[in-house]
Amino acid sequence: MVMPSLLVPLLPDWLDPVYIIQSLGNWALWGVALILFIECCIFPVLPGDSLLFTVGMFIAMEPPSITFPGMDKWQVLIVSTLVLTVAAIAGNVGGYWVGRIIGPPIFKPRDGWAGKVFDPKYVDKTHELLGKYGNQALVLARFVPFVRTFVTIIAGIGKMNFRSFISWTALGGLLWAVGVTLLGFFLGNVPLIRDHIEAVLVMIVLVSIIPMVVEFLVQKKKAKAAE
Repeated sequence: MVMPSLLVPLLPDWLDPVYIIQSLGNWALWGVALILFIECCIFPVLPGDSLLFTVGMFIAMEPPSITFPGMDKWQVLIVSTLVLTVAAIAGNVGGYWVGRIIGPPIFKPRDGWAGKVFDPKYVDKTHELLGKYGNQALVLARFVPFVRTFVTIIAGIGKMNFRSFISWTALGGLLWAVGVTLLGFFLGNVPLIRDHIEAVLVMIVLVSIIPMVVEFLVQKKKAKAAE
């Protein structure tokens, strides 16, 4: 089932989950897994939450938009959540080693888009999160855009014990990838949600970027006050 996306006028194509999944065709699951890996590892602006939710909804549809030969939708759901969970955990493991090996140079002050994405202030905020919640921060941060990427890099920079790191980040990856995908799967069977999927996806994307918008407004206000 191919659906026209109403998100395109609102978002660039690479942030529109419907466009991404439909463009990938039969490779949708593997493409989404790669995007999750990149987001969780090093590039936090990618739409991980909305992609997981959309994958679940697409599997639940009648007829489903994500299928595998010889599998019913429940089998497709199981395979998909396993693949996406592995991608999320592997991405954070990659982020840990990025932080451990080359973290400090990445987060030095700089101009342009790289300076905004890899702003040193995220390091400070993630340190605060780790200090307040300890290892559990690796689970809590999984549900916060941007923070889920930086928390693992910071864990690497701080040379957190890898056994402890992998235990907590794996738990967070499991809860996030499976939980958000299942949420999309079961809501995909609700007529109100199914019949207004574009509006739902707009809402999911907007909720995902709220932390970024709030941070931008706060920093803008601080900059004005400093003038």
